[in-house]
Amino acid sequence: MKYLNIRKDECQLDFLSLGALVHRLNPGVIPFRKARSVNIHVSGGEYNVAAGLSDCFGLKTGIATAMVDYGIGELVQNRVREMGVKPFYKWFEHDGVRGPNIAAVYSDLGYGVRPPVVFYNRSNEAGALLKPGDFDWDEIFDSGVRWFHSGGIYAALSETTSELIIEAMQAARKHGVIISFDLNYRAKLWAPIGGLNKAQEILRQIVKFVDVLIGNEEDLQMGLGVVGPNVASKSKLDTKNFFQMIDQVTKEFPNVKAVATTLREVQSSNRHQWGAVLWFAGKQIVSPICELNVIDRIGGGDGFAAGLIYGLITGREPEEALRLGWAHGALLTTFPGDVTMAKLPDVEAFAKGESARVQR
Repeated sequence: MKYLNIRKDECQLDFLSLGALVHRLNPGVIPFRKARSVNIHVSGGEYNVAAGLSDCFGLKTGIATAMVDYGIGELVQNRVREMGVKPFYKWFEHDGVRGPNIAAVYSDLGYGVRPPVVFYNRSNEAGALLKPGDFDWDEIFDSGVRWFHSGGIYAALSETTSELIIEAMQAARKHGVIISFDLNYRAKLWAPIGGLNKAQEILRQIVKFVDVLIGNEEDLQMGLGVVGPNVASKSKLDTKNFFQMIDQVTKEFPNVKAVATTLREVQSSNRHQWGAVLWFAGKQIVSPICELNVIDRIGGGDGFAAGLIYGLITGREPEEALRLGWAHGALLTTFPGDVTMAKLPDVEAFAKGESARVQR
């Protein structure tokens, strides 16, 4: 890839992410207040990308994260192992009552005109306790890593998680590692540690290290303070606003070589219009728009990031990399849970425009 100087030598990992692992409790189409049972999904924005790149795309991936020595921690470890992701754990002991804990996410699927409802218990979360010095980044990167990734949700968990992200990115830069970051601005997460002003202060510090930035118009406006149009007044599939804002982003952050995001117009909980867009070294690239019949929308954006990063790591042209991200994110919404169940041939076929006819 001409504008991304991705390492070609032998590396222990193609991709390493830093973030918090969570377990998501999902009662399906039943609202929680009426639920009798739940499915348990292991998730986390940064982990979902690593899992997709490993399980679907066959890359060597890892995650640096917190782990707790209790039953939920064992469940999470098993799922991470199943997805082929190499863990770098900072261990915490559970006191049997208060934690520290692996955070819980509660999320039904909604149905039709009834939207999904998501809420959290991130109290005394182990991932939020991580701080600079908890990982030997030089040792990790010395073994060879091509790509490092983190995100804005993890940056917002505590005063120290953003410091840890910056520490990791500084080490990654020193070792010639490509860096990506998903802005994922969430006002509720930033509110306890300083709100919008704090979010912009921290995220702007982080983006100074970033090569590939993932975020939509709202993320760019709210997370980075980039001036732009009223994003609520336009169709979610309109790419004009996004590209108008890129000039300011790249002027303020000349290190950023690519910016990408998904496009989603929600018609009902189970029917979405889906697309994606990529700005790469001055080139504007837009995917097709397809109609999704959605089973579970959680993780679609992470699926997009995984496919896009796979394309870029493996030297595909930017148009093909975008198509792979678009296709993988679309397919991910057709499975229950937050991580991929897709296979690479299916992603490549859909990216090329092949239909959903029965495979015989």
